[in-house]
Amino acid sequence: MAIVYVLLVALITAASHAPHGAHGQTWHGDLAALAAAGKLRSDPNATLAASTDFGNITAALPAAVLFPSSPADVAALLRAAHTTVAWPYTISFRGRGHSVMGQALAPGGVVVDMPSLGGPSSAARINVSADGQYVDAGGEQMWIDVLRATLERGVAPRSWTDYLHLTVGGTLSNAGISGQTYRHGPQISNVLELDVITGYGEMVTCSKSLSADLFDAVLGGLGQFGVIVRARIALEPAPTRARWARLVYTDFAAFSADQERLAAPGPDGAFGPMSYLEGAVYVNHSLAAGLRNSGGFFTDADVARIVAVAAARNATTVYVIEATLNYDDATAASVEQELSSVLATLRHEEGLAFVRDASYLEFLDRVHGEEVALDKIGLWRVPHPWLNVLVPRSRIADFDSGVFKGILQDTDIAGPLVVYPLNKSKWDDGMSAVTPAEEVFYAVSLLFSSVADDLKRLEAQNQKILRFCDLAGIGYKEYLAHYTAHGDWVRHFGGKWNRFVEMKDKYDPKRLLSPGQDIFNLVL
Repeated sequence: MAIVYVLLVALITAASHAPHGAHGQTWHGDLAALAAAGKLRSDPNATLAASTDFGNITAALPAAVLFPSSPADVAALLRAAHTTVAWPYTISFRGRGHSVMGQALAPGGVVVDMPSLGGPSSAARINVSADGQYVDAGGEQMWIDVLRATLERGVAPRSWTDYLHLTVGGTLSNAGISGQTYRHGPQISNVLELDVITGYGEMVTCSKSLSADLFDAVLGGLGQFGVIVRARIALEPAPTRARWARLVYTDFAAFSADQERLAAPGPDGAFGPMSYLEGAVYVNHSLAAGLRNSGGFFTDADVARIVAVAAARNATTVYVIEATLNYDDATAASVEQELSSVLATLRHEEGLAFVRDASYLEFLDRVHGEEVALDKIGLWRVPHPWLNVLVPRSRIADFDSGVFKGILQDTDIAGPLVVYPLNKSKWDDGMSAVTPAEEVFYAVSLLFSSVADDLKRLEAQNQKILRFCDLAGIGYKEYLAHYTAHGDWVRHFGGKWNRFVEMKDKYDPKRLLSPGQDIFNLVL
């Protein structure tokens, strides 16, 4: 936090001398009315709160913050931005501020505080259809609230993120991935319809059959073409409980082969019985600590057994498959036998299969409990130099050798290392999100936390990992990317780049939206 504090002090000092500082705003027309109503504010209490994000690495003070009470307020701001000849502000849309490199910030611009759309009657912006086939949710709504509202009707979305205290619009602007993605695709593959306010300030309802170019562009579009104010999300009957297993491996080949077996569809296209599939990696130097900090799943006795087996195998790295088999009252009698049948086909270390039971809600919201525990001891609000990459299946063993068994071996690691396979066929390639070229690729999330004043070391370590991938010719794609060179964005989008630019020119021709992504405001 010290780095961010120093940045904020500098920002406050600069703002007090800037022409568009904290108290010098003059608004006209609809914006004057918003300011008079206290919705468009430029006071420090508003701007400081919108100047940092979850990453705690960078900071950027906006000139003002809009606290909309309806989508019409957002549309008024964007119309003014489009129609004002010399409009001086970029505009960003902030949900929970969970970006890690300032992607939701607007330096010297206007931040739209999306949670304000919910107002005091937030639940009114989450509506399950009468037939339980879909839910309409405001873009500002958190997934945890969508889950609770749908579970009341016995249904739920199919695809999730690991952490549910994020907004619908925020995750859909990226992709939204978790352990259900291998079978249901990312969250963006499970959207039926959107209401989007474009850079013109125009509300557009879009879907695969209505304004399809905007629909595809916005999903995974990093906020570049408009802001999602409503999403219609497909639902399925919800289970009530999850049989939750973690299986320990000391051999990467066995670990990855078993993951791929579980994630592969059968000849008829149907998947096996497992409902969720992810994996974790624990490297030598932080093995015991990492196991103990894995959400309380392993007891001290479990950790001791795992460490002993790793030592007996001379294994410097331990891998854990995490999977669930969801069930309800109708299938409760057979769940144990079904799970046992699946586990019998796998090659985890004998005696190191750990199983527990949880409610469906408890399992999906599992990371929030870890957040609360870490926050109590001051380890949640620290710098988070996260690195997320999508690695082709053909090169995941090379990544393991070079990174998990190489670069990370002699380091202290705070934060989970997550690895799991995904199927490209479950992604819609017409959408903006990009993936590696191969049919099967791995999501690798290195979720480092700087708890020992070691941010610079961790950032250098991330660059070392990326250099290794580049030199090894691993055709990876960064997920939740943040680039500082225009050419990197062009390479990131690859064959989608020209279409991405075309959609930007069509829906945000003044290139004002989501400047924190640094896509269109970098020097060519």
